Amino acid sequence: MRAKFSSEILSSPDNAEMASIMRSCVHCGFCNATCPTYGLRGDELDGPRGRIYLIKSMLEDAAVTEKTQSHLDRCLTCRACETTCPSGVKYGRLVELARPLVDERVGRTLLERLERRLIRLIIPNTRRFGFLMAIARLLRPIFPAALREFVPPVIPSAKAILNSSHERKMVLLDGCVQPVTGPEINAAAHAVFDRLGVELLTLPNAGCCGAVSYHLGEVAEAKRYARQNVDTWHAALERGAEAVVSTSTGCTAMLKEYGELLAGDPAYAKRAQEVAAAVRDPSEVLDAGELGRAYQVKSEQHIAFHAPCSMQHSLHVADNAEACLRAVGFELTSVPDGHLCCGSAGSYSLLQPRLSSQLLDQKLTALQSDGPTVIASANIGCLMHLRRRAEPRVQHWLELISAYEVSDAD
Repeated sequence: MRAKFSSEILSSPDNAEMASIMRSCVHCGFCNATCPTYGLRGDELDGPRGRIYLIKSMLEDAAVTEKTQSHLDRCLTCRACETTCPSGVKYGRLVELARPLVDERVGRTLLERLERRLIRLIIPNTRRFGFLMAIARLLRPIFPAALREFVPPVIPSAKAILNSSHERKMVLLDGCVQPVTGPEINAAAHAVFDRLGVELLTLPNAGCCGAVSYHLGEVAEAKRYARQNVDTWHAALERGAEAVVSTSTGCTAMLKEYGELLAGDPAYAKRAQEVAAAVRDPSEVLDAGELGRAYQVKSEQHIAFHAPCSMQHSLHVADNAEACLRAVGFELTSVPDGHLCCGSAGSYSLLQPRLSSQLLDQKLTALQSDGPTVIASANIGCLMHLRRRAEPRVQHWLELISAYEVSDAD
């Protein structure tokens, strides 16, 4: 893509990186074919190619208006476009770099600033989120239907987390909202890893992965979360932990970007790269053959597997999780347009409720089309989003596997 950027603009490392990304775009438009928002709205500026042009205009010192901001806000950053791009354009990175610059030039209304501030104060903090969720659950019966579906019912008590000691050890990110809305997920992870001879360590000094702040353009705040986790986990890796594992693929994708996020911080750059290199999705470290010997489904179970965007387009490990499910004996149903986003996308369902709701209905139609017994996924945001309206139950794929342990008697 041709562009005329001034030397002053290119003197900024972030701007220079954006310029480099845009120049790799050949304007083919293949990206629009897999963009969820372009599919819904049919507006060129609500597709990756159009958004790239808006960012290019901004760097060429054109006037930036709320129109540019709105089109970038409507991007899910699902990165489906990257999977189909023949030129390897790093579109997700481009949007993340551009959003803070657009906000700086355009600004936000008081209501928008308050909304985003509350999201950043509450969601990454398990105690605050848990307190507000407890109140919301008490008031849920009197909420209007549109609000009620955002409040998940109380989850039955999770299995006690096993603390068996093993020579092999890995660090587990506990998560922010997951301990409140899905405590059974990490309990299942502990059980499955324990069964395969791996001890998962939950370190109390670790915190939010930083994804919520980062995707809302608060890069400095995201870096603070990253530094805290790097301090905690790098020490554990030095003591022999093999990997850092997260059961939420959105978090995993963010953790893998720590090296890039803190590349300009001389005190953290090297350690951040080492931590990022050690980050793994459970499907990357669990052996399907070993799982098949330790767990076996005892009745016919048809699973519709929803591979989150972070799992498909960032981590590229959806096939691994599906292989694990098949090894245990689950039959996976057909899911049309499985590459499309469910509409959760972190805080997107709160900030863009109309588009998010449309994408949710579209995704559930696809997931339920082949009559599954259960819907499985791998990201807490997607799980909560799908549970709002799904007819079959929705569970994490590790939770499904953990229910079918082969006993000695078997």
